[in-house]
Parts: sequence; C-alpha cells; structure tokens
Amino acid sequence: MYLKIHVIIRRSLQLEAATSRRAFLSGLLCSGGAFALGGCAGLAESASRPEAAALVSNPTLLVATTRKPVNGGRANPWYGSERAPTMSVARAKLTPPDYGRFSFASVGMSDWRLDAVEPVPGRVSDLLAESPSGPDVLIYVHGFRQTFEAAALDAARLSDGIKFRGDTMVFSWPSKAGLFDYVYDRESALWSRDAFERVLISAMTNPTTGRVHIVAHSMGTMLALESLRQVYGRYGDAGAARIGAVVFASPDIDLDVFSSSVSRIGPLAQKITIITATNDRALALSSRVAGGITRVGAAEKAALERLGLRVVDASQYGWGIINHDLFMSNAEVRKVIRQAVDSGGIAG
Repeated sequence: MYLKIHVIIRRSLQLEAATSRRAFLSGLLCSGGAFALGGCAGLAESASRPEAAALVSNPTLLVATTRKPVNGGRANPWYGSERAPTMSVARAKLTPPDYGRFSFASVGMSDWRLDAVEPVPGRVSDLLAESPSGPDVLIYVHGFRQTFEAAALDAARLSDGIKFRGDTMVFSWPSKAGLFDYVYDRESALWSRDAFERVLISAMTNPTTGRVHIVAHSMGTMLALESLRQVYGRYGDAGAARIGAVVFASPDIDLDVFSSSVSRIGPLAQKITIITATNDRALALSSRVAGGITRVGAAEKAALERLGLRVVDASQYGWGIINHDLFMSNAEVRKVIRQAVDSGGIAG
C-alpha cells in the first residue's frame, strides 16, 4: 500500500510538472485565449505595473532558515536539507522579471532569479532594523518537497503577486525535496517550530516593525500554527495584536489536530484565512498516508467555518491535475491574500 501511494504521488507530480508550472503556463494560456479565469487578469496587471511590490524596487529577500549551510551559505545551493544546530539569517539578492511592455514577462515567460545569498551575523531583529522597505513584514513558510532556492523564489513571487509594500522574509525549514521523504519533511517542520517562534517574537518586538503577516503553504501551515500557539501561550492577547493576516494555503494538517490548536490561540483565530480546494490531489494523497484523516486544505468549507474561521474555497479556480498551489498560480486567489493582508487579517 505504501509503495502504491508513492507511485501515485510520482505520477501526479510528473503530470503537474508537465501541465501547470505557475506563471509560465499562466502566461501561455492567457496569450492563447484558452482560459479567461483570474490568471489572465493577473498577467495584464503585471504588464502594466500600476503599482509594484517593494521587493521589485529593492530585490532583497530576508532569510531565516533552520537548514544546514552549504558552501558557508555563500554559493549555490546555499542551504541544504540537513538540520542545522542553530538558525541562520541572511539576505538573498534577487533579480526580478523584466516587466517592460514587450518583455518576456508580459507573456508570462520571465521569472524571478536568485543571484546570491549573504549570511548575516546577528538576529532577525537586526535584519529588520536595517531594512528600508516598510514597517510591515510578510513571512512566507514553504511546504513539502522544497529546496531552499525554490522556497526563496516562491516567497518573491508571492510578494510580487500581492504587491506587498513592506519587507518580505522566507522561513525555510529542512526539506529533503524528495518524493519519498514525506515523513522526514514533516518531522523537520515540527522540529523547526521553536525557531519560527523566535522569528515571530523578534519581528513582533522590533520597534521598527509594524504588523507581521504570515502566509504558510501545505506542510508549512502545521509549523506556523504550532509556533503561533506557542506565541499566544507566552504573550496572550498583547502578542496577538502584533500579528496581522495569517493565511494558510492548502493546509496539510490533520483536521482534528487543527481544530484543537485553533481553540487555543484566542483572537489569533479571527485573523486566519484558509484557502481550500476539495479537488486538491496532493492533499488527497497525504490523507491516505495519514490513515484517511481529512486534511484541512481539502475539507468542506462549512466544517471549517464552524470553527469561526474565514474560508475561501478555491476549487473552482483549479484547472490543473494537482491544484495544490493555487495561491501562487491564480490571480483571484492572490487577491484574497492581498485583501487579508490589507485588512490586517480581520474580515470586513
């Protein structure tokens, strides 16, 4: 049974790679007129660039990671899949897409690039104190099967896609980025929760920081939720007031475990937006591995709303095989994230 599940996962991911590589295919489909859903609107938006993310004008991504450095963290692949004894902080230098009217980006064929990583001695608060981008901070926590570079680029795409005006940070935990390493990744994510708690506390207590927004994907939502629970247990309502939007995209969390944790985070629960898709094939497979327990990201909307949460069912926007990264690939779903951030996580 275990082998059969992995065969299914492999075939699904191969199909995903062949049919839906985020911005690239979104651009091709829009230019060919095949789909009139949110992707085309997002493309036209990017081409005209009426406003831009702070990361576009200052392409420096803040980094906090529990991965073990490779090459001293100064050369590709920068950080690997092993667990580090201490958390590292760094600045990643990026090159944004060329958004000129006749550029490749105008047809969805240009992307962000990671050029260099500069490890920084000190703490997260030191990084934030030196950054000129803006008072608010957006922290992205990646999911299963991600390299450091892939996570960093996804953080940049997310920030760019929602036109975030403050600092953007990626929190990268040790994923082996392998198809058969689900258990290792899950344990690494949980192992990193204390480090992520320290990141949150550093951002929350920094006098130059405004609101701290969190977007976590898939397995990363489990890590983020556990850290938020610890933060609330330590700081109570005063700590919750510094947290802005909390967006859980396709959460790969046991529904029962999630329900228990949400009941223990007080007013933070009111700031959570969950993006679900009942046709998320990746979470369907995760549920099989987990003994048939429904994952939050594939749960029925009504079941989550009963917990007092804001839920956005993105099932209708999924045209791919997997439908696990709609928060990146669909313009309408990105609008939901931006609205949550703009409102500080409080539903209007």
